[in-house]
Amino acid sequence: MTPGRRKTVPVPRLIFEKSREGRMGCNAPVADTPEVDLKAAMGSLRAELHLPEVGELEVVRHFTNLSHVNYGIDTGFYPLGSCSMKYNPRVNERTASHPGFARLHPMQPPATIPGALEILAGVQDMLCAITGFDHITLQPLAGAHGEMACLMLIKAYHDSRGEGGKRKVVLVPDSAHGTNPASAARCGYSVRSVPTDPDGNTDLAALREALDDTVAALMLTNPSTLGLFEANIVEVCRMVHEAGGQVFCDGANMNAMVGMTRPADHGFDCMHLNLHKTFSTPHGGGGPGCGAIGLQKHLEAFVPTPVVRRRADGSVELDAHRPLSIGRVSAYYGQFLMEVRAYTYLRAFGREKMADIARHAVLNANYVMERLRAVLPPAYDRPCMHECVLTAEPIKKETGLRALDISKRLIDYGFHPPTNYFPLIVHEAIMIEPTETETKETLDAFCDAMIAICAEARSNPELLRNAPTTQIVGRLDETAAVKNLDVRWRPPARHAVEA
Repeated sequence: MTPGRRKTVPVPRLIFEKSREGRMGCNAPVADTPEVDLKAAMGSLRAELHLPEVGELEVVRHFTNLSHVNYGIDTGFYPLGSCSMKYNPRVNERTASHPGFARLHPMQPPATIPGALEILAGVQDMLCAITGFDHITLQPLAGAHGEMACLMLIKAYHDSRGEGGKRKVVLVPDSAHGTNPASAARCGYSVRSVPTDPDGNTDLAALREALDDTVAALMLTNPSTLGLFEANIVEVCRMVHEAGGQVFCDGANMNAMVGMTRPADHGFDCMHLNLHKTFSTPHGGGGPGCGAIGLQKHLEAFVPTPVVRRRADGSVELDAHRPLSIGRVSAYYGQFLMEVRAYTYLRAFGREKMADIARHAVLNANYVMERLRAVLPPAYDRPCMHECVLTAEPIKKETGLRALDISKRLIDYGFHPPTNYFPLIVHEAIMIEPTETETKETLDAFCDAMIAICAEARSNPELLRNAPTTQIVGRLDETAAVKNLDVRWRPPARHAVEA
């Protein structure tokens, strides 16, 4: 099919429109118990809900057709920056669905789940080896939750030293994920921004000026959201430590470093890891995630309890006797089946092949950057890591079109759009993360589409302004949708009355 001439997706009918009174989705056996007057028991609730009445075949066809309309990692490429929407190996799902794992009850006595505890300890052992930290806990349920847990540890550390009262400030780079200042504020800290220098690194002069005895921590993403490795990371950590602060690593982009270099060796005191990104457990749709955190020895006393710990003989126990602990940050031991998936992935690569993850992620990102630099120049002209940040600013100046128009047109070419307008410090930013799991052929097809769209921007800009034209809906007013959210179906009669 000619690029840019994708088949238009038919508009599916709502399941409410397929409803016919009296149709049933299953043939239930005749009850041998006394009949109950449901209307008397429930009132008019069911009628008010307007639940559809549809036969089984129509239900199956309806949701199967919807699944064909949906875009997913099994059907297409997700070039979303900072999200690592990569393929989740099916062997992970097979392992997690094993009855010995899937049918455990969270309230079983620890003595009855030695296999599960061994899995948790095994993931912790491997993550310690990968990151260089002394301790890992798997309790946090997602990346931002891990950020918050790390700041709680830092706060407990400062309190134990009698400095909690004065260290009320957290420094955050201007390129950071938005969750960083949010996590700091949630923990009661004031947030100060640290600018980025012309090379894309933390501005050392500005950092030096911001450091004083009120600073509790610096939250630094490495590699940064600009897709760049912080060249001065050792010096940054040294400066913060000399001021008495701690350094937190946002590990969202560990995809670029796994097996190659260890954040603890850079000088970080703690970090969070997204098992649902770097280590291939499912990501998106609201979770479940896993925001494991790693920490240096001096923070270990404050770690959430119970602690999954190996005894001297190699067996595993739960240690709840931690008088300085910040307490639980989630129920039980975290997202257990996510950890089973991560365990499978880690064991599949092993120590010998772990670095291939980062090598291929960095190679793919640099390949995309080089193929597109003539039409979408990099925001910072230096080798990138796992993702590249490009700018559509030249196209905007020439044609008035924006990064959003390019991304909307990309939908007509059959690709999911990349991340737009982040980091905020890059004008007309387009952030692309190809991940290590995509082939050269897929990347070439994506780059060919982007190059063709940039040519269309100059030859036929209306194509981009009106895109997408092949989907169920066209260009949406996203601002109005956010301000006036309406996701509820109502019967046509009610619409008419309310209108």
